[in-house]
Amino acid sequence: MFFYNILDAIRNENLRTQMKTRFPVHVVDETSFLLPKTLSPNNGVQSDRKYVFIIPQRYVLSIMGFFAILNAYTMRVSLSIAITEMVQRHKSDFYDPDACSVFDIHNSTSPHTVSDELYPWTSKQQGIILSAFYWGYVLTHIPGGVIAEKFGGKHVLGLGILSTSIFTLLTPFVIYITEGNWVWFVVLRVLEGFGEGTTFPALNAILSKWVPLSERSKLGTLVYAGSQIGTVLANSISGALIHSTRTWASVFYFFGCMGCLWTLLWTLLCYSDPESHPFISTEEKDYLKKQMAGISKDNRKIPWTAILTSVPIWALVAAQIGHDWGFFAMVTDLPIYLKEVLHFNVKQNGFLSSIPYIVMWIVSLVTAYICDMLITKKCMSISFARKFFSTFGSFGPAVFLLLASYVGCDRDIAILMFTIGMGFMGCFYCGMKVNILDLTTHYAGTIMAIVNGIGALSGILVPYLISALTENHTLSEWRNVFWITFGVLVVTDLIFVFFGSAEIQPFDSIYDKEVTEKTDEFNGIDLHKKTYHGEIEEA
Repeated sequence: MFFYNILDAIRNENLRTQMKTRFPVHVVDETSFLLPKTLSPNNGVQSDRKYVFIIPQRYVLSIMGFFAILNAYTMRVSLSIAITEMVQRHKSDFYDPDACSVFDIHNSTSPHTVSDELYPWTSKQQGIILSAFYWGYVLTHIPGGVIAEKFGGKHVLGLGILSTSIFTLLTPFVIYITEGNWVWFVVLRVLEGFGEGTTFPALNAILSKWVPLSERSKLGTLVYAGSQIGTVLANSISGALIHSTRTWASVFYFFGCMGCLWTLLWTLLCYSDPESHPFISTEEKDYLKKQMAGISKDNRKIPWTAILTSVPIWALVAAQIGHDWGFFAMVTDLPIYLKEVLHFNVKQNGFLSSIPYIVMWIVSLVTAYICDMLITKKCMSISFARKFFSTFGSFGPAVFLLLASYVGCDRDIAILMFTIGMGFMGCFYCGMKVNILDLTTHYAGTIMAIVNGIGALSGILVPYLISALTENHTLSEWRNVFWITFGVLVVTDLIFVFFGSAEIQPFDSIYDKEVTEKTDEFNGIDLHKKTYHGEIEEA
């Protein structure tokens, strides 16, 4: 009966008052948002019904945010493994003196493990398929961020993940019915990206209202770690599923269903802000009000000119481009490298492709704790800490990914180099990844849309560029790829170091100043009047 009441309250927020009357909450401490003591509204006698919820709602939301990104990444990344078992192998007349011998690696390779029909997609067509997701992904970033800030991010995020899940489920059907027409596959991937493009902007808009400054490194890193765990699960589960079911279609069915399940739980458990949550404790709500003091609840205008002319914003964009370039290069093409250059089979490929992201996740959690500790003890300023850890996140991968291409056919050392390189990338998550929350309290969704959207352009360029540069899959071709990646990571980090900041930006309070001055003018106070963009007029 109790859960029916909860569902009713979720469907209609007007029932909140009735819920409080029927189930008064006795709060023991601020770590509980609903505790067991309930009283009968008629006679004041304690009810027999006792329900215990001991996790604060901001942690519930952070955990669900983690699973949002995890699901988003499994649906995005799983194709990188699946496509290696969907295409026919093309024989090349090109002779590579450095090519790894199949016999030198104990015959670990087999051309394919699936019983499905294979498709004659060229290397460039595969690159277009892998990059197509980001065509749609980029388009919905800014609209998603703006809508999330104006109306709340709950449904923007939920509907985005749901639509991606549905198109993921439809993928095998569309490929079968079109007999492997790669253009239709591209259309599907664009639609998947279109839905998932709202994920980060909407989630950032929600986190900016739920996560206090003192918890942003820890909870922000927890949430964004979903990308690493999602990548780990996408690679390892995809390889295992294809190996056991002998069909690549199982990958899309599995991850599509997981996305639908997450959407259901998100709809029931999470809300856009503390004020709209029907089951948050008074203590937690008061705590968040105190910690988030100064954040306005109104639908404020967006100071586009001020945002787009902010140097720290563009420095952050540069850092995001560097991160995404390195990350997408590995996510989309490491499985191809392991199969075509080092000749691993699909099960080995899925497992070994996952290892770097496990280390990356562990590093992200450890460095988040260290970063918060250094900031709390005033060993580092917030700005220096963001740049310090981002530099490790850039230079580490740049060096070790390049070294991986120079160890040749030594598979163990190559995997070790990839693992160390991606481990360093975990430093990004307490660095530039949470920097948006330092720069603004009001426009986190919009700025995340700008930063992540421009960074995601790397996802369009990188897979196609790599496929064009590695048509023969030789070691020398792949070395060129890693040299380019090295250059992008180093240059973008230097831009962030010299021009980045962790200070609240002036545009964040433009609207507040305008409101204050108009109020003073209304009260008869003779002040200079500011226009919206901060231009001063003489009274």
